[in-house]
Amino acid sequence: MAEQRSTKAERRAAAKAAAARAAQVKKRNQALAGAGAGLAVVVLLAAVFYIARDGGSGTDVGAPALTTSATAAPQSQPDAATQQPAPPPADFPPVPEGADPALATKPQVQPGTGELAKLTVTPLIKGTGAAAKAGQNITVNYVGVSYTTGQEFDASWTRSEPLSFPLGAGRVIPGWDQGLVGATVGSRVQLDIPAELAYGENPQGGEPPGPLRFVVDVLGVQ
Repeated sequence: MAEQRSTKAERRAAAKAAAARAAQVKKRNQALAGAGAGLAVVVLLAAVFYIARDGGSGTDVGAPALTTSATAAPQSQPDAATQQPAPPPADFPPVPEGADPALATKPQVQPGTGELAKLTVTPLIKGTGAAAKAGQNITVNYVGVSYTTGQEFDASWTRSEPLSFPLGAGRVIPGWDQGLVGATVGSRVQLDIPAELAYGENPQGGEPPGPLRFVVDVLGVQ
């Protein structure tokens, strides 16, 4: 009897131990399942974040944005108020000795009136120096405008540099080669030049068309 009781006790102990092991296995499986579910949630959240950030465009997340001309920061430009024209040189214009002081000031040139049929030379200031001759080198200041509108298209004054050229050599328009012969140093003359002695009615090189008016200061001849 004692041996039977011992056997029953062993069986009960073995069953209890087996139940304990089964409980431990079940608990471990439940823990693993919970961890797996948590991991799945993390993966799902990461996927949602990826889609929301990428916008479905297919570009790499975190790729640097390309800067275009439309979005690039504008380069700083100098303030227009500080961009002042350079003052003319102290020796400009080189007014001949004894000449009228008015030659030191840029003339205001008005448009002409009526139809211009021929070259017209009008002395505005009479100089007392030598008269210019064809073949001589002449130095002048000038302002050029359209005869009909008075719009300025060229002036040596804007460059602070007079113009020198051989008179009568075809280096300038015919109206100059003809109109400045005989002009005396220190003179200011107005040249009204018809289109055929200027650049024509339809110049191709960007020159002003039609009749022109120039006011020319004769600064020297040699």
